[in-house]
Parts: sequence; structure tokens; C-alpha cells
Amino acid sequence: MPPTDDSTQQASPWDDLDEDGRGLLVNDFLTTLVVTTGNALRRTVTLQYTGEFGLTMPEWRVLSVLAEARELPFAELTVRSATDKGQLSRTLRAMQERGLLDMRSEAAKKVTCVVTKAGLALYRQVMPVARKRQAAFIRQLSPVERRALFGALHKLRDLCGADGEEASE
Repeated sequence: MPPTDDSTQQASPWDDLDEDGRGLLVNDFLTTLVVTTGNALRRTVTLQYTGEFGLTMPEWRVLSVLAEARELPFAELTVRSATDKGQLSRTLRAMQERGLLDMRSEAAKKVTCVVTKAGLALYRQVMPVARKRQAAFIRQLSPVERRALFGALHKLRDLCGADGEEASE
């Protein structure tokens, strides 16, 4: 687990970064660090509880977004779940077969996805476990580290033009 003492912070290749990024190695790139950290957290934290409840990562992402909204047009669910259309279509079919959601066809190819009672019940079982697992990792950071990381990640997302509607993991 990461140290919680702020005095143990090590020097960073980002400390005196010039505009050309001289000296940065690929593993020091922001994108590489965020992706590899996200993947490690997903394996260590999220897969532990999704597996317990028989959900894949894409299914949990969709269920968590849809349970909060109750129903969403397919296009909006694609954006909010940060899932490409092909993956989302496959995930929705599997979830519909399991009775976790329904899809309503409306005018001109418009599809609305609706969480079912069974889907909502599963979400309500998973969410407390998910919160607890997430909190356990967040609490490994000091309050100063938590605030800095939370603020930095939100700032970077905003700089990229994301709308803030990412799914819960």
C-alpha cells in the first residue's frame, strides 16, 4: 500500500519539466501513468467486487450509469459509460438476456435503455461493496494527497473537454 506520510514524497521527473518534455521516458508520460494506474486499480479493486456479483467490467459500468439515471437513450449511455458503440451493444444484449435491463425502440432507430427491478436490485447489492472497496484504497492516501489527486484528475478531465458523466467503478 502507498505510504500515507507526506514527507516520503520522492522527486518527480515532472518537477522541472520544460515545454519540450526533455528527459521524460514513456513510463513518465501522463497518459501512460494514468492508464497503467487505472488498469492496476481495476484489477486490484474493481474486479474483486464485480466478480463476486457475476458482472463483467462493461456490465458494471453500464449498470451503475443506468441505475442512477433509470433510463437513457443509447447515444447518451454510450457517452456516460465511456463505452464504444459496439462494446455497448454486446453488453446491453447480455444484460437484457439476464433481465437487468430492457431496451425500448422508439422513433427512427432511437433506442432507450431502461434498468429493470432486477437490475436495480443487483446495483443496490453491489454499490455498498463497491463504495467500501474504493474507500479502502482512497483512504491509503493522506487527506492532502486525496485532495490533490481528486483536484488534479478533475482538472485534467476538464482540460480534455470531458463532461463529467463517467461511470462508477
